[in-house]
Amino acid sequence: MNVKSLKVKILLLVFFAITAISCKLENKDLDSHISSRALELNSSADLDKIIEKAADKRLKLLGEASHGTHEYYVWRDSISRRLISEKNYSFIAVEGDWASLYELNRYVKNMEGAAESAREVLESLDRWPPWMWGNKEVEGLIEWLRDYNEGLDFKDKVGFYGMDVYGEWNSLAVLKDFLKEHNDEIYNQVKEYYDCFSPYDNDSWEYARAAARRQHDCVDETLKAVELIKASRNQLDGLSDYEYFFAKQNAYVVKYAEKFYRKSAVSRGPESWNSRVEHMFLTVKRLLDLYGENSKGIVWAHNTHVGDASATEMANRGQVNIGQLSREEFGDDNVFITGFGTYTGKVNAGRQWGAQMQVLNVPEAHRDSYEYLLNKVEYENFFIVFNEQDRQHEEFIELRGHRAIGVVYNPEREVPGNYVATILPKRYDAFIFFEKTKELNPFR
Repeated sequence: MNVKSLKVKILLLVFFAITAISCKLENKDLDSHISSRALELNSSADLDKIIEKAADKRLKLLGEASHGTHEYYVWRDSISRRLISEKNYSFIAVEGDWASLYELNRYVKNMEGAAESAREVLESLDRWPPWMWGNKEVEGLIEWLRDYNEGLDFKDKVGFYGMDVYGEWNSLAVLKDFLKEHNDEIYNQVKEYYDCFSPYDNDSWEYARAAARRQHDCVDETLKAVELIKASRNQLDGLSDYEYFFAKQNAYVVKYAEKFYRKSAVSRGPESWNSRVEHMFLTVKRLLDLYGENSKGIVWAHNTHVGDASATEMANRGQVNIGQLSREEFGDDNVFITGFGTYTGKVNAGRQWGAQMQVLNVPEAHRDSYEYLLNKVEYENFFIVFNEQDRQHEEFIELRGHRAIGVVYNPEREVPGNYVATILPKRYDAFIFFEKTKELNPFR
């Protein structure tokens, strides 16, 4: 090797050494920054900063990184109880079926015909995945809400609602039964509209495939049913606003479910995703209107639904979500979004849609993820309420993977499918992190 080549090699080695040291210094700076911002979390009393920040917001969105993690449910419960009892929040809307979960609303408000217990309702839920709402963690919150509402005027009682497009056949049947009881003329007309679905025997995908082949669709019929019920308020004058809202919302579920499945059969792209998101967001807006000008709502849904999509790779795919739509509609100052995550642990999930629930191991987070970074903090459980300093920190706002586990999960194939490229301090207003989590406690 000649002298010139040796000099070049030495210079390259020096360059790589300096680069490596620089990267370590940058990572060390980021690690130090995150640690300085972390607030240890041991009890509900430690949540004061989140509660105060959310106190006067129109919406408080609470996420989860899976649909089967104990800690996500119990800490969303803790936050919700404090917002309701201390800050006068009006309702909780969750990523669940409208008609089925409305029975929980009847129960917490002690309405006529309500079940005898929360567990009676939760154990009756039969749509997959049953563990998502049929669990002891949810039971605890519902029983607390029932006790909290006891003695309050009906208008002041806190509600609990599902906001998803699923459970459409149940909504269709419940709506027809409801109208048959209250107005024969409206019932007969709505029944005629919904007879459009009769050939498909309550099979949404069979309907969607037929619509995709342009053989038949019920788009006009679902819209006409909604418009008829909206125009028939005076003919249903014996109903309270809450009863009328219940009926109308079931019609909206059928309308948006039709759209969601029809779009999904053509493509799993942004149109089908966004149609479901639109329904959930509009449901929340309608609930705010129902409860009045000064009402405030709590939303429980997966991080992919509440963490602002514009701060993720979802935006590149044309996808929006509740978090993004809420900020755009009400302004950043009127919305507070809290995400959740874990480094490792266990989770309830199925290996494919409709499969038997299993308790699965969640592997340690990938090295290029936010969860890996956050796990360097000395606390086992902590949270960060993000500020402008966080959102201007060059390393903190790099796009990094952020874990997302659904009801279908195969941990051995986790990377990259279960990570969403994210700018964490822009996606959320606060983030709660657990070093190790455990599974839910389902009834079955």
